[in-house]
Amino acid sequence: GHNAGVVSEPGHPRRSFQIATRAAGKRYVDPQMWRAETPLQEGSWWSAWQQWLAQRSAGRVAPPAMGGSTYTPLGDAPGAYVAMT
Repeated sequence: GHNAGVVSEPGHPRRSFQIATRAAGKRYVDPQMWRAETPLQEGSWWSAWQQWLAQRSAGRVAPPAMGGSTYTPLGDAPGAYVAMT
């Protein structure tokens, strides 16, 4: 279903998605019309989303340092608690 499509990584079999854009000020397209007019694309939507973001982003930047003046980092992600039994 929908959730499987959201979390399915590229290369996962039997996945497809639809994607379209509309320029500002263009006519409204109702959901039924959008679905009928928008081609189905095989595979994961992740690559299309990554490309969309890259086209609208200034580029990658290093993350800020972890911790701060009040809190020191406890450890690297994902954290020791995930290994606890």
